[in-house]
Amino acid sequence: MLDFTERFGQWKPVAKPAGISWLIFYVLFLLYAALNAPNFLLIDFANLAIHEAGHPLFSPFGYTMTILGGTLAELIAPLACFSYFFVKRETTAVAFCAVWFFENFLYIGTYMADARTLALPLVGSGDHDWEILFTQWNVLIHDVQIGHTTRSLGWLGMFATLAWLAWRMYRSRENAQG
Repeated sequence: MLDFTERFGQWKPVAKPAGISWLIFYVLFLLYAALNAPNFLLIDFANLAIHEAGHPLFSPFGYTMTILGGTLAELIAPLACFSYFFVKRETTAVAFCAVWFFENFLYIGTYMADARTLALPLVGSGDHDWEILFTQWNVLIHDVQIGHTTRSLGWLGMFATLAWLAWRMYRSRENAQG
C-alpha cells in the first residue's frame, strides 16, 4: 500500500489563526452558496470562462467530447491545482482547490437539472450541453435526479473538505505540542 507520507512528506502545518480564518471563510462561503442556491455564484464567472475554454480544447476528440469538454475543463482545472498542492503538501491550498472542485458540482448539477426545461440563460451557441448529452445517452428523463445528485455530491465534498481542514489544523496543534 502506498504511504503518502513516505512519498511526499508531512503536511505543512496550519497555524491556528490561519486555520480558523480559512474555516470562517468557508463557512461564510457555504452560507452564501446555500442562500443563493441554485443560482449562479460569484466564483461561477471564473468557472464559466474555464467551461467555455473546455469546448474547443476537447474538440479534437469528437462531438461528444466537445460538448462534455466544458464540464470536464471546469473539473480538471481545480483538480490539477489540487494535485500540485497535494504533492507540495500545502494544506490550506489543497483545501481551497478541493472546495473549488466540489463547488463546481453545484452549478453543474443545476445545469444538468435544467436539461428538459431549458430555462437557464446560456453563453455561446445557445446549445444546452446537458440536454444534448442526456438525450444522446437516453437519460434526459432523469435530468433532475442526476442534477440533484450532482449538487448533493458537491455539498458533501465541500463539507468533507472543511472537516479535513479542521482535522489537519488540530493535527498541526497536536504535533506542535508533542
